[in-house]
Amino acid sequence: MDEEPTRYNAKAIVIGIGDYHTGAEPMTSIGLGSCIGLIIHDTKLGIGGMAHIMLPESGGKRDRLGKYADTAIEILLDELRKKGSSPKTLQAKLVGGAQMFANFSGNLSIGDRNIEAVRAKLKENKIPIKGEDV
Repeated sequence: MDEEPTRYNAKAIVIGIGDYHTGAEPMTSIGLGSCIGLIIHDTKLGIGGMAHIMLPESGGKRDRLGKYADTAIEILLDELRKKGSSPKTLQAKLVGGAQMFANFSGNLSIGDRNIEAVRAKLKENKIPIKGEDV
């Protein structure tokens, strides 16, 4: 007989770079670096979604929707709506966004740009950020 997932024995779905997943099962991601791990949770239904976002904007590309902040948030919200979620019961948490190269001379590191893009897109969709470790 299969055990029900618990906090201690749950088998998590690993979300790789540029990937996303929605559902009720545990999810995790590793090696974020400058990427963002975005979690959107439905507090009423107990389901959620996660994306491992690599870049702030897709520039119209539709190849890997979880790779870019704009398309990842769009697809997570769409998939959660299909599962019965209401925007009113959603909240977000984000992690990652490190500055990987100390001597980078650009205006903002890719990590900072990823953080800003995710925050802006969540605000645009009226999804509150309930926690961050960026």
